[in-house]
Amino acid sequence: MRYIDLHCDTLTVCADKGLQIVENDLQVSLEKLKKSCALAQCFAIFTNGKTARDDFEKYLSFYRQSMPKLKHIAVPIENFADFYECERTSKIGFILTVENLGFLGDDLDGIDRLKKEGVKMVSLVWNDENLLARPNLIFKDGLPQFSLRERCGLTPLGKEAVERLDANKIIVDISHLSDGGADDILADRKIPVVASHSNAQSVFDVSRNLSDDLIKKIAVTGGVIGVNFCKDFLGDDPVESLTRHVKHIINVGGEDVIAFGSDFDGVPPYEEIPDCTRMQYILERLSGAGIAQRVLEKLARGNFLRVFKEVCG
Repeated sequence: MRYIDLHCDTLTVCADKGLQIVENDLQVSLEKLKKSCALAQCFAIFTNGKTARDDFEKYLSFYRQSMPKLKHIAVPIENFADFYECERTSKIGFILTVENLGFLGDDLDGIDRLKKEGVKMVSLVWNDENLLARPNLIFKDGLPQFSLRERCGLTPLGKEAVERLDANKIIVDISHLSDGGADDILADRKIPVVASHSNAQSVFDVSRNLSDDLIKKIAVTGGVIGVNFCKDFLGDDPVESLTRHVKHIINVGGEDVIAFGSDFDGVPPYEEIPDCTRMQYILERLSGAGIAQRVLEKLARGNFLRVFKEVCG
């Protein structure tokens, strides 16, 4: 079964380490994705800290230089029709995303540029506060306080950024965002949102996971939640815990809200899930746990394809 993964950090890691996207020893490469029967992979440009703007330019340049060399195996996803090309040619869809819009500072005209560069999904924040929003992790003495949840909402600039993203037909990603910020975005919203790599708080109670209330609100927008493979947010046994999160999110938000958001190359490898070549194994385990084939198809790709078509066109 071909699938789409909503988040990995491979692009950033490859650029930093001088590795190739086609073949490497990371959790994701285009060769590994081909072996795993991926339809498409979201590759995030991640930035944080004082060098964030320069880092963004470095990662974007790496992406631009890499794509002409990848034509034999990858298709840059510019619009929905490109997914048909992936199906026809058995190539991998390359979806460019941005994790943490804070690098823009107060220059929201940069969102118009992201549209021109082919970015299809953007999150406002990572684990540090910026001019747009606060994260859902609260830190004390440099350590995350997983029992606490951030209630502060978006800044006025953050609300304007969401409007600019919507106007540019870029999917708004609320992973890492504070509960208050997510509520600001989700209130009376008519456009689907995505939580690209988030799990369920009711299954594993850490603030990085989504409350049932947020799961329901995302579902109401027609949005999707990509389940994260990080053990810190899953619980003990990765695949068994992943199954519990998937089932809970479906029970709370319905079968149209679930997707994959592995966070590969941003999370440690596990024995059962060392890299993306185990994705078919995960689908088999979910099937064995009683999730119907119809729902697996939606989880694997159908739900995100619907959102992409509606938002990006």
